Amino acid sequence: MNGDKDVVVGLDLGTTKIAAVIAEEDGNEMNIMGVGRYPSEGLRKGIVINIDKTVQSILKAMREAEMMAGRETKGIYTGIAGDHIRNIQGRGVVAVTGEDNEVTRGDVERVLESAKSMVLPVDREVIHIIPTEFMLDGQGGIDDPVGMFAKRLEANVVIVTGAVTSAKNICKCVNKAGYEINDIVLQPLASSYAILSEEEKNVGAILIDIGGGTTDMAIFYNGSLRKTSVFGLGGENVTNDIGVGLRTSPREAERIKLQYATVKRIPDQELEKMISVEGISGRGNKQVPLQLLQQIVKPRIDEILTLAHRELSEDSLYSMLSAGVILTGGTAKLDGIAELAEDIFGLPVRIGIPKGGIIGMKDAVADPSFSTCVGLLKYGSKHSGGKLEEVKGRSMFDTVLSRMREWFEEFF
Repeated sequence: MNGDKDVVVGLDLGTTKIAAVIAEEDGNEMNIMGVGRYPSEGLRKGIVINIDKTVQSILKAMREAEMMAGRETKGIYTGIAGDHIRNIQGRGVVAVTGEDNEVTRGDVERVLESAKSMVLPVDREVIHIIPTEFMLDGQGGIDDPVGMFAKRLEANVVIVTGAVTSAKNICKCVNKAGYEINDIVLQPLASSYAILSEEEKNVGAILIDIGGGTTDMAIFYNGSLRKTSVFGLGGENVTNDIGVGLRTSPREAERIKLQYATVKRIPDQELEKMISVEGISGRGNKQVPLQLLQQIVKPRIDEILTLAHRELSEDSLYSMLSAGVILTGGTAKLDGIAELAEDIFGLPVRIGIPKGGIIGMKDAVADPSFSTCVGLLKYGSKHSGGKLEEVKGRSMFDTVLSRMREWFEEFF
């Protein structure tokens, strides 16, 4: 950091906004001292597409937070979108060659290595392998085969892969802006520190972060992160739909979304309620019925939640997730979204807002869109240490890959 070990900085690099929060550790609480946000220019769906624009956006968000906090900072914790983490199903088979054909820990390691020998796209690296089932001589359903006897050992696995070069580009942008990275954290994992209780993580919870450009999903069970997934739809798509449907500018569409959009059933007495929409390029304002806005917004939100349900309900843990669904991210503020999600998932749903363990300017971050930022602060407080940097004989690519692997080694 900047010499003050009690200062923690969280930087959320989103598709629509870059947010920075500066906090000071105060016992077991985080004292929020400065908050900055700036429109995200140079990022698309969590991927850097323009380094210079991304650097400028980082600088503007950080300087706003530093001015509010009255101090400069150096080291930060930043997130990496779940789009970089993907799961691939794999299968490995090896012969058991030890004495009396007893399965050893070495045999298990060999079968897992065999499972990851599949061909991967050139931009992806294997981060972790999660075994879901072992089979001995064709008999499945085995959790731990060590010490059992068989001639053939098979394993069904989930291979977690990451686009490490994308993570490296994020590191480059932060460094070019003049800051050091203390750690880079998977965004759903960071958000969980801000909005999930330990009890929810233990009994099983689904975290769905609907951001501007992507929807990140994660399953927690027995206190661990068990699955991550992502698809490229979010609040930006809702804004675009409104812009096209009402023939107005993106800026006006965003205002209308925040001020009027709902996915609830509109009461009969409000069906004819009209809202004013600004025309494009100086064209006059027009009046459109609120019901038309709902007819534009609801199908897109329904699509996002249905895609999330389809992806997550296929997981074997789904029926055991007692804590249900926690929605967060900017789009979680949409009126009626929790009720719609309950209908689709058939599980209890709540909106995740950063609340516990924060003091000071806590009202400034009591918003679902700040879940990742506040989670990065709490993660940083818990995992404080040295900065993420290149060491002799080791590139930043290798450093980032190593760090990403450590997330999963910690959880499984």
